[in-house]
Amino acid sequence: MLTRQQEQLIEATAPVVAQHLDAITQRFYPLMFARYPGVASLFNAAHQQSGAQQRALAGAVLAYVQLRQDPARAREVLGIVVEKHVSLGIQPDQYPIVGECLMAAIGEVLGDAVTPDIASAWSALYDELAGLLIELEERRYRAFAEQPGGWRGLRRFRIAATRQESAVIRSFVLEPEDGGPVADHAPGQYIGVRLTIEGEPVYRHYSLSDIPNGRSYRVSIKREAKGRVSRYFHDALAVGDNVELLPPAGELILADGDEPLLLASGGVGQTPMLPLAKQALSEGRRVVYLHAALDAEHHAFREELASLQSEHSGRLKTVTIHEQGNDADHIGRIDRQLLEHYLPSGQPRCYFVGPQGFMSAIDRALAELGIEEERRHFEHFGPSRPLDAA
Repeated sequence: MLTRQQEQLIEATAPVVAQHLDAITQRFYPLMFARYPGVASLFNAAHQQSGAQQRALAGAVLAYVQLRQDPARAREVLGIVVEKHVSLGIQPDQYPIVGECLMAAIGEVLGDAVTPDIASAWSALYDELAGLLIELEERRYRAFAEQPGGWRGLRRFRIAATRQESAVIRSFVLEPEDGGPVADHAPGQYIGVRLTIEGEPVYRHYSLSDIPNGRSYRVSIKREAKGRVSRYFHDALAVGDNVELLPPAGELILADGDEPLLLASGGVGQTPMLPLAKQALSEGRRVVYLHAALDAEHHAFREELASLQSEHSGRLKTVTIHEQGNDADHIGRIDRQLLEHYLPSGQPRCYFVGPQGFMSAIDRALAELGIEEERRHFEHFGPSRPLDAA
């Protein structure tokens, strides 16, 4: 627990740290990777290069400083951090590494302004934050391991089947190598994957693109031209090959209720929407399903959605939007006018996933159409950041 003097020092210096937080986080990651090269495999290099990882760390630190006096709210806001950590298998002994390097980065950026007392106060604050995250993550690890078919740490799975869903998206059905059952996940969640590429371990997380069945998981991965791991899945892995999985995680799950849903996706953002639609339809809810793709060749899961529509006639409305070609309900992009036309009446819940610009535009349009913030749900595939971030 921080002393009263440390509380006062944090309050007094927080504006200065916030002002320089971008510079601190920019320095933090290279410093940590130089001192502890083994942790670099936990991070996506593309997110480092884009600055998304640094902004996510800065946002988490600032959020905790602002909310730590409200423990319940702090736990709620940190939930997304916990979910990402669970999908990476983050362990308590990794937190001191982060703390050491974060304080070193603060010292380098702020220089002599960081007195021993100020350094001690911020170290204590970090230790408090780390302790809270460790506690919340341990609860998640334990709860999942205690489920039927659950496990702790890594579990080996084999690729049982693959299916090409579009020109760039391929599904991989993963069954446990030990032949045992697999724990259920909540539709909309993602799962952590560890691969070894050229002798180096790499971690990623991918949305689970189907509802739970107790026997296997399905991930559907877009081949990114510069994506090291996605290219490895598409170009090097085949039926019979093995991967290691961590527990499912993520907070983009269906809220309880019976109100209608609007599900909107762009590109591979469809992967969490499909299981959400299946769950909602199984519960008797009405669903409007909007999907935007480049063209027919890049449009995944068309047959699967057609089967769903046939099975749930009258409760599922699918709408296709392509940027080019003529094989879609609309040519162009999802905009406010289109959303207004298809938005279910009443007080629908709206879920949307896709590129940053796609989600920002939909969130803004839904807000203008009177959909309250608590009824607008989204999730980033990479590090989280505000939808209106540059």
